[in-house]
Amino acid sequence: MPTRDRLLAVLVAVLWGLNFIAIDLGMADLPPLMFLAVRFVFVVFPAILFVPRPDAPPRTVLLVGLAMSLGQFSLLYLAIAMGMPAGLASLVLQAQVLFTVLLAWFGLRERPRREQLVGVLLGTVGLCLIAVAHGVSAPIVPLLVTVAAAGSWAIGNVLVRHAKVTSGLSMVVWSGLVVPIPALALSLLIDGPAAVADGFASFGWASILGTAYTVIAASLVGYTIYNGLLARHPATSVVPYILLVPVVGIASAWLVLHEVPSIGELVGAAIMLLGVGVASGAFALRTRARRGPVEPDAG
Repeated sequence: MPTRDRLLAVLVAVLWGLNFIAIDLGMADLPPLMFLAVRFVFVVFPAILFVPRPDAPPRTVLLVGLAMSLGQFSLLYLAIAMGMPAGLASLVLQAQVLFTVLLAWFGLRERPRREQLVGVLLGTVGLCLIAVAHGVSAPIVPLLVTVAAAGSWAIGNVLVRHAKVTSGLSMVVWSGLVVPIPALALSLLIDGPAAVADGFASFGWASILGTAYTVIAASLVGYTIYNGLLARHPATSVVPYILLVPVVGIASAWLVLHEVPSIGELVGAAIMLLGVGVASGAFALRTRARRGPVEPDAG
């Protein structure tokens, strides 16, 4: 990947790492699936009036919306509402890295290079260390629901890579059409009309700020960049950067929520960063630089 795209991948990880704080703010007043419906109403409108349709079959756009948007976020929000700590959720959700590498390998025939497998393995070890150090105290059902959310995200990754759309923003906006009505229907079914009405009645500044961040930073900006990267590069080159998300999540919780990470969490974060560097080819680039000049990245 060119240096510019590597920096964009890091930016996505930062935006998504901060998103877990925004989700907590957003669900302060609204039930989780209602908050999801509100989020994607603003992701889709008014952008859909100006953004052209993605250059992909409607069926693919529908499946991306079902997997990457509705499936991933409905399961994640429900898990957090069921008691899954937001910080731990940011860690467990990164199981999507393993799922994506495997799905891309068998579904798209994108055989990962040896260093990519080593990098993903190192990143996963670091992720496990962070999870252990953080304390796996959540009940088993919310944990399994979060793993299911990771699997849904991985399916979306492979679908986006296969579609190879030229505009990541078009895929975000048009695939988001799938989310609001089913999320609203599920919220009315699970939470009940009274809870949804009460949520809207108490909708305050915390929920407004949380919604604004998830719509603009996490969805429109983050997923537009991410889908564009998946369209230009193999999934196994892009996805390892997302291992940085829980590192950002822990750091932001440290600064904003005053949750001081333990030594174990910091060690796990360091190993994870090492894995991302190996998987992305950054260390290989430095090795080539010692042997001779390196041609500048295209683009």
